[in-house]
Amino acid sequence: MDDWKGYRRISLEIVLTENQKEILVKHAQSNFPNESCALLFGTDDSKTCTVKDVFLVENVEKSPINFTISNEELLKGYKEAERKKLDVIGIFHSHPHSEAVPSLTDKEFMVGNPVVWVIFSNKHNDFKAYILESSMVQVSVKIV
Repeated sequence: MDDWKGYRRISLEIVLTENQKEILVKHAQSNFPNESCALLFGTDDSKTCTVKDVFLVENVEKSPINFTISNEELLKGYKEAERKKLDVIGIFHSHPHSEAVPSLTDKEFMVGNPVVWVIFSNKHNDFKAYILESSMVQVSVKIV
């Protein structure tokens, strides 16, 4: 397996449409200089997570280095995913001033949220994704 800055790659991928990518980039840009966040709804098989819908949420911290989704918005998001017969397969957030790599805080929260974490770097204009298994694993991001 390839190593990339200490992250192990596996054959897992998350698939976003070009439109979903644009929605997430615009959300990140409109919240700049603070982090933006969203829930990603979709389907998940053993190797591919396919995003079917993006649920934009507010970063209640309004911080350039942290994000928090309110319990009310989380509940609303999970109910919306259930209504659409989809799962919450990912958490999206932006890093306005740094690389699209999980911070120490991200890693702590990934323990309790075992889904794919998609990070957008405003600084480098790129997406990367990760999941925490026994170690941090980089997930391929495919735009269709």
